[in-house]
Amino acid sequence: MAWVTRINIAIGIARGITFLHSLDANVTFCDLKASNILLDSDFNAKLSDFGLARDGPTRDNTHVSTRVIGTQGYAAPEYVATGHLTPRSDVYSFGVVLLELLTGRRAVEDNRPEFSEETLVDWAKPFLTDSRRVLRIMDTRFGGQYSKKGAQAAAVLALQCLELSKDTRKIII
Repeated sequence: MAWVTRINIAIGIARGITFLHSLDANVTFCDLKASNILLDSDFNAKLSDFGLARDGPTRDNTHVSTRVIGTQGYAAPEYVATGHLTPRSDVYSFGVVLLELLTGRRAVEDNRPEFSEETLVDWAKPFLTDSRRVLRIMDTRFGGQYSKKGAQAAAVLALQCLELSKDTRKIII
């Protein structure tokens, strides 16, 4: 899949999440992951599987779940630790999906023993902080056919979405 196509998919996902967060009910998706994103024949992203989605809370207030739900590797740290769910939890998950699009790797590598204890976020974060090193994690299937500045900008966005503190996490679009 071409670089531009993957970036357009990321933009579509961001728009979908932004739409949900802007509704009066302030819907939090709760389970944003690659398998919950459908692509139409033109590779336009569509969010699917709203089974875990929740109405509210508003702004940065939290919804507290007595049972943490979602998918390992995509769930925001504060949600895993406390059950507190906010729209910024979806932002974290978007950052993980964006990393998957950039690197061509899965959030959790089940079939690669060298990554068995390490998530994609853990592996990629050291590269995201250096604009030159970030090019080392780009999917080799791009064959170097991508905008270097675009890759660096996407990496900065991913890093902002993956902030450990929800209070400093970037709000998308």
